[in-house]
Amino acid sequence: MARRHLIGLLLATEEDWPAAFEAVIERVGSVHWRGETHELATERITNEPFDLRYRPHYSVVIDRLSWWYDLPREWLKKVALMDDIYLLNNPFTFQAMEKHAAYCAMMRLGLKVPDTWLIPHKLPPDNPRYVPMAERYNPLFDLDEIGESVGFPLFMKPFDGGMWVGVSRITSLEELRFAYEHSGERLMHVQSSIEDFDVFTRSLSIGPQTKVMQFDPAAHGNYRYIVGERFLDPGLEAEVAAISRLVNAFFRWEFNSCEVIVKDGNAHPIDYANASPDIALASLHYYFPWAIKALVSWCVFCAATGRHMRINQNTRDYFEVGDSDLPYEEKLAGYGALADAYFQTEEFEAFCGEALPDLDEVMLEYVESPEFDGVIVSSMQAEVEPERQEEMIERSRASIAAWTADARP
Repeated sequence: MARRHLIGLLLATEEDWPAAFEAVIERVGSVHWRGETHELATERITNEPFDLRYRPHYSVVIDRLSWWYDLPREWLKKVALMDDIYLLNNPFTFQAMEKHAAYCAMMRLGLKVPDTWLIPHKLPPDNPRYVPMAERYNPLFDLDEIGESVGFPLFMKPFDGGMWVGVSRITSLEELRFAYEHSGERLMHVQSSIEDFDVFTRSLSIGPQTKVMQFDPAAHGNYRYIVGERFLDPGLEAEVAAISRLVNAFFRWEFNSCEVIVKDGNAHPIDYANASPDIALASLHYYFPWAIKALVSWCVFCAATGRHMRINQNTRDYFEVGDSDLPYEEKLAGYGALADAYFQTEEFEAFCGEALPDLDEVMLEYVESPEFDGVIVSSMQAEVEPERQEEMIERSRASIAAWTADARP
């Protein structure tokens, strides 16, 4: 008898990647692994009151909502603690390990994170005890001195932010004072800027699979990913990918993006707590099929093999490497071995070879189908302003055609 696995999608407003994911899972249908047959299905999760003792029927859940809302976040914690449902991102570290903690952890591990300071709120929190406490224990500080120490230009950004909200590039003391005066109650970082860099990268990691992409943060949101190969030396590309996998394995995230700036042969991670990463067709274009295929293969692997949810981190294993006197390259190799063990990389590759041998062809057939063309049209109509819709539809069609040409044997 076949074993049935239901993959739950916890969604916000997006429609493009869920439709593609559902279609590919349906086309895969069932897989065979070590003498057993596994049937796969998907379901979109609704946000409703729930009895803490009820037992949901999902094998795997992909979370795209809990970063913004408390109810789905608490539901995820319940199913991780009580029901052994596999979640692609650990909801406990996702909530606790904001950008500040992520910087601290990766600095300890020896990554080349730019110099960063945390500065107090400009406006106090709405708490009657804060002011008398601050009068006793919060001494005045010299913002100008911090700015001069970090050096200009620099960035001021929320310690826990996302989607670049509240981020300012600052070139002078006057701009620094102005940005701080207008930061309100937000707790802010001041971080050194990597100027005149060689390459800006954004990596998308899904399980042990990582795609390193060239990225232009100054471009329009639909044009930031630059399609092309060999924009990095192979060794640097491997280092950037290793940093992304290290971050994910350390925090128990399996669906995350990582921004790394490369300058003079050095890789500087600047933003890597993005456990609800950009996977929109309007953004990824050419890289969209890779993302869907990677997401499908990892979810199927987790479901069919009964991969267990890892709630606790093994930080000590990483710190033993990071605190050692090993050279940077050897530390990266040590982190890579820990990441491969966490992601079961060898087992995953063997699973894909046996259980998903036709996934590449399934993906090709789907993105060349009228069904997927309908996804292109509907997603551009939903996400792009009317005067640019036709342009973006044709751009997406051309990008997908280029991907299929490159993907064919």
